[in-house]
Amino acid sequence: MMPPMHTSALVLFSGGQDSTTCLAHALSRFERVETIGFDYGQRHHVEMVARLTVLTELRQQFPAWSSRLGQDHVLDLAVLGQVSETSLTRDMAFRMESTGLPNTFVPGRNLLFLTLAAALAYRRDLPVIVTGVCETDFSGYPDCRDDTMKAMQLALSLGMDKRFLIDTPLMWIDKADTWRLAHTLGQQADAAGGGQRLVDLILEHTHTCYQGDRTHRQSWGYGCGACPACELRAKGFAGYMGQPRG
Repeated sequence: MMPPMHTSALVLFSGGQDSTTCLAHALSRFERVETIGFDYGQRHHVEMVARLTVLTELRQQFPAWSSRLGQDHVLDLAVLGQVSETSLTRDMAFRMESTGLPNTFVPGRNLLFLTLAAALAYRRDLPVIVTGVCETDFSGYPDCRDDTMKAMQLALSLGMDKRFLIDTPLMWIDKADTWRLAHTLGQQADAAGGGQRLVDLILEHTHTCYQGDRTHRQSWGYGCGACPACELRAKGFAGYMGQPRG
């Protein structure tokens, strides 16, 4: 077997379902994994608390991953909230805009996240940047597309004169398959019930709801049940429970 080309990675980690699955993906593949989060005045700021809980639970429940999970970094991006008139950074109703995009779209968010993540990865010698963007089951955000990721990988590699790999493990799978992937990764980490344990960890501790609701416990986790993020997560969980594969 050929040795892995890379041994370390930086995961864009918000504390949600997708980024937690991506973190598990990275921990299953790389010897050293660090995480980065962004505080940009998001309406669902509770995710900044949830992400710390998820990191703690992963260390405790998956000892095989604990030794690989390194430093967590948080960057203050208040400026992004200042320039964004969106329902993720302002108290306004969720709706579709005349552009055809939902008003949950924060222009430039993922581009800025990746640029700053690459700057940190450069200093920390982490050649792989893992992000949970997806083109299969998403809200139409242009900065989640595969073409955008490839363009950013090229631009960052050229601009910093260091070869980066942007890894997008969820790009071509839907939310139901994201749940299935989490189960598979957990099972690989610990054959004694690790699959269900990781799914349960995601259900109980991750946060995805745009309203920041941690009071209503749904079958698929905590959330208001009505915002776009909750609807997508609920639909995916229903597919995962009703149509198991593999």
